[in-house]
Amino acid sequence: MVEINLQGIVVIVGNYGSGKTEVSINLAVNKKRSGVEVQIADLDLVNPYFRTREARSQLSEIGINMALPPEEYLQADLPILSPVVAGLIKNPVELTIIDAGGDDAGATVLASLADAFKGKSFHMLQVVNPLRPFTQTVKGCLKMRSEIETAAKMTINGIIGNANLIDETSPEDIYSGYEFVKLLSQESGLDLKFITVSSQIFHEIDISRISCPVLKIERQLVPPWKKAVELK
Repeated sequence: MVEINLQGIVVIVGNYGSGKTEVSINLAVNKKRSGVEVQIADLDLVNPYFRTREARSQLSEIGINMALPPEEYLQADLPILSPVVAGLIKNPVELTIIDAGGDDAGATVLASLADAFKGKSFHMLQVVNPLRPFTQTVKGCLKMRSEIETAAKMTINGIIGNANLIDETSPEDIYSGYEFVKLLSQESGLDLKFITVSSQIFHEIDISRISCPVLKIERQLVPPWKKAVELK
């Protein structure tokens, strides 16, 4: 399987429901397991339900440094931005992942970090789930891209395919989703960095049908009645 070749600062954006936070967590775990020093900043200050901080215990246990708001504000829905985040951007390690909020509203927080990003090279990747509303067409994906770029005052330079229907995802969803993001890559001129496949169906996927890297997703952001996949 082709390795995901990403280093430096990686900003991950996308619309609500794209799965960008799950992608951020699993990318961090994947690279840490391969021996890369990883740190991750949670800027998802808009959506109070699924945020990187919900997986903080497991990430900490495997040695991934996290930048979070102060402890007393971890469950707050207020736009609290710790100066630690700016510090991570100014002093990146081998891989520094920034999990931005959803849609253009969440991306607005990135604009407030302009000074920290000044002079830094970075990847800004749009997570696309073609099985969700608003990103089922190339036109919809490009519109979302434009809105996020305008709000963040930054330019997206790559895409991540994350076709899934959570527990209802089938291998055909993966294959059709892959074909969609390949087309989106061609139409937009953006590199397709990788696609994702849930660990639940990974063994059913014919990897030879996919020419880009594949990230296995071990779900961490689950409803209270389900258990997250244990990270080792």
